[in-house]
Amino acid sequence: MLEITNLHKTFNKGLITEKKAIIDVSLSINDGDFITVIGGNGAGKSTLLNLISGVHLADSGKIMLGDINITNLPEYKRAKFFGRVFQDPMMGTSASMEIQENLALAYRRGKRRTLRWEITKQEKELFYQQLKLLGLGLEDRLTNKVGLLSGGQRQALTLLMATLRKPKMLLLDEHAAALDPKTALKVQHLTEQITSEHNLTTLMVTHNMKDAIKYGNRLIMMHNGMIIYHVEGEEKSKITVPDLMAKFEESVGENFVSDRMLLA
Repeated sequence: MLEITNLHKTFNKGLITEKKAIIDVSLSINDGDFITVIGGNGAGKSTLLNLISGVHLADSGKIMLGDINITNLPEYKRAKFFGRVFQDPMMGTSASMEIQENLALAYRRGKRRTLRWEITKQEKELFYQQLKLLGLGLEDRLTNKVGLLSGGQRQALTLLMATLRKPKMLLLDEHAAALDPKTALKVQHLTEQITSEHNLTTLMVTHNMKDAIKYGNRLIMMHNGMIIYHVEGEEKSKITVPDLMAKFEESVGENFVSDRMLLA
């Protein structure tokens, strides 16, 4: 479904601040896979998502989406393939627009643009039914400005927008990390519900080791721009947090020192 081969990315090359963010990363992603990505700060997790979505272009290597080589495609040309939810709830929506207007933008992604902006009766009904599935009461607030919503409501709306038209792949970049624990759990449950219902191929970056184990059928651990551990299937279902910490220490010869990960 997605084939990443020998990917490299270095920032500020030749300068004192040079950072090798991705080093020779290869990864095969099958249709319907839900892969969680775990690692400390600076491990390369977000950079990997940025390379897939086109925010950054790779220095070398190849990214194939099915039979389409997207390695050098600009971000706007890849947008029709990927749905993405960021850590910051404010990034995925337009605060000054209505809920239904945000949904209309997402629903019409990839379609031919016209001067006609009016939201149709059929679209309103679709948005109502989809919002109702979230269980947050947003279906009765279609004309409310998104800026009036809480962070959790905006993140749930962003998740719906990212999947309203089934993407080839859903990219989740610590999308529950900025929320309070109760709201984060709600968003994670919605994520599991939506991805399972639509059989969405998903790559989810998380700093939470318990979430990395709980969700998905595959798990990869990154460190210093490299994939240092990969587990899937039944083996993944049996792994524990201490196992992950032991694997990290075994692979890199040091402790899992990220307080953020341990506290999570």
